[in-house]
Amino acid sequence: MNALRLATFLAVMAAVSGAHAQSAATLGRPVGPTRQVDPKVPQAGEGPAGKVFPLNSSWVAVSLNGKPFTGERPSFKLDDQLRATGFGGCNTYATAAYPLREQGLAVGPFALTKRSCDKSAMAIEQAFLVALRSSGKWEIQGRNLIIRTQNGGQLLFERSL
Repeated sequence: MNALRLATFLAVMAAVSGAHAQSAATLGRPVGPTRQVDPKVPQAGEGPAGKVFPLNSSWVAVSLNGKPFTGERPSFKLDDQLRATGFGGCNTYATAAYPLREQGLAVGPFALTKRSCDKSAMAIEQAFLVALRSSGKWEIQGRNLIIRTQNGGQLLFERSL
């Protein structure tokens, strides 16, 4: 009985997709993806010099606005699915982060674990996450990643293993 339902479902899906392709072709629209990429136009993540955000690299925070992190330092990693993960100083976090044109960086809302730490660790974590969430621009200088916030702050990271 389940095999019959599956066969019916697949037949209906094939008919619907075939009808869509036929109607698109008869209306003069190309079938399939239509976005053309112009090689002369910088794509997301490329800066004026063609710089691309270093995906799948791990970074450990060195300082926030020139003030060094002490103890267990926050971390940041952005994978090729644009999912940023790391340690904030007390809790681990995950968020979506999007490298933009002209070395911009947009960071979405955070999903955090609910661990409770002492007040100083929580304050450090809060400052780090606010700075990361309000990121505006990024640049690479040697082994360092610098994220500049929209209000003029600066997060300095060094590459880790």
